[in-house]
Amino acid sequence: MNMIHPLACVDPAAVIDPTAEVGPFAYIEGNVHIGARTKIMANATVLSGARIGADCTVFPSAVVGAIPQDLKFRGEDTLAIIGDHTVIRECATVHRGTASKGQTVVGNHCLIMAYSHVAHDCLLHDHIILSNATQLAGEVVVDDYAILGGGSLVHQFTHVGAHSMTQGGTKVNKDIPPYVIAAREPVSFCGINSVGLNRRGFSREQIAAIQDTYRLIYMSGLNVSQALQQISDTLPASPERDEIVNFITTSPRGVIRGTI
Repeated sequence: MNMIHPLACVDPAAVIDPTAEVGPFAYIEGNVHIGARTKIMANATVLSGARIGADCTVFPSAVVGAIPQDLKFRGEDTLAIIGDHTVIRECATVHRGTASKGQTVVGNHCLIMAYSHVAHDCLLHDHIILSNATQLAGEVVVDDYAILGGGSLVHQFTHVGAHSMTQGGTKVNKDIPPYVIAAREPVSFCGINSVGLNRRGFSREQIAAIQDTYRLIYMSGLNVSQALQQISDTLPASPERDEIVNFITTSPRGVIRGTI
């Protein structure tokens, strides 16, 4: 039998795993799936189109699956997908997708802190932290292990690279490449995220390869095209080097600039 509090309001069409827990005054609409051992706390709201995985926690006053804040939305059948082991804290919001992508996705082992917003059609990969009051506009992509500091504002269609760290309060209007620290106004490259990389088991050789790559991009005096050619000519191939080069060459918005 589901562990659903008698004061919760749950549509009988919702698919809720028998091991999931729903607290008092939680509101759950139909066309919702909630996975094993997930906890929907008191006063949380899960709306039609939400798909929440296993071992998640949705805290009081959080909303998952609300329709997009997009004037182009015409009521299409879309989803808000939350992976396993993800925590959505108080008053955070994750909206459904639009016809553009059809779904908003938050991956596994993510932490969406209080008052943060994930807008329509965003794609968040795994192990991501959105600190308090971070605001993601529509169709933002955030790669694995990225951390966005509290109060960050991320422009629509922006791409935030893996293992990056963005300072709290940053206005992000350019793509943030992987492995870097992004800060200041306007947002700029402020070194590599060496502390985070060490914590995640990157070797000295891997970190050195990342440093060498960004030294040519941001500190050599070369323009981006020249720097990428120099990287190709002088630095040995590695997964980290190739990820950085691919990120920059495929960025439609362009990447953040170097520190003044």
